[in-house]
Amino acid sequence: MTTANPATAPTGRAPAASSATSAHRAVLRAEARLFLREPGSLFWIVVFPTALLTILGLIPSFREHTDDLGGRRVIDLYVPVAVLLGMIMAGLQAMPPVLTGYRERGILRRMSTTPVRPSALLTAQIALHGLAALGSAALAMAVGRIGFGVALPGQPIGYALALLLAVVSVLALGSLLCALARTAKASAALGSVVYLITMFTAGVWIPVQSMPDTLRTIVRFTPFGSASEALNRAAAGSWPELAHLGVTALWAVLLAFLATRLFRWE
Repeated sequence: MTTANPATAPTGRAPAASSATSAHRAVLRAEARLFLREPGSLFWIVVFPTALLTILGLIPSFREHTDDLGGRRVIDLYVPVAVLLGMIMAGLQAMPPVLTGYRERGILRRMSTTPVRPSALLTAQIALHGLAALGSAALAMAVGRIGFGVALPGQPIGYALALLLAVVSVLALGSLLCALARTAKASAALGSVVYLITMFTAGVWIPVQSMPDTLRTIVRFTPFGSASEALNRAAAGSWPELAHLGVTALWAVLLAFLATRLFRWE
């Protein structure tokens, strides 16, 4: 009698892993096609932040160097704001209604009975909206540079790190909204409230660097206030302060943990 070699004996793990990978790719391709068919979402994520930046850049006073900003211009401060705005649009306005809509219609529950797990759909949505947010960031920086002479980040590694932490934070926050809201309408309502708050803390109405000292200190403890400070500092050529990176990272971990604990497929 011969004994099978454990190294060569079939275990079924490789085919199973290959099947799971193929299923995830299929879900990603399907969701990508659906995502690209939604021009409204793409407009608000990719186009709107840069359009707002362009409108602000056409204001003559915003292109003047001021001593109050250390010789910088207001438009220089608004490029990181436009970057964060694209992320907020993706994570809080676009993604939650999609996932809550899937759950409300029972799609996630039905997927749990198939070889394709609901987590594949969640991963695909996070990946697509994350890529859209990064594309929006690239467009805002390109238009700022070409249209208004805004310098590219002087500390690109620090800028990329702050950008990554901000993306993780906003997608985790969006996932948490999906976990808390049971219907698409509830998701839209809750998302709108959080959206307005995050727009303020990100500096959309008033750049964080121009806020009064007390308000600026408070805003720095929010995920997007700290991210705004980190991006602005990296854009100016300095390494972001560890406190700003730490606050953003802490929020990312906390929000992701809560989203994971509270999220339900049905």
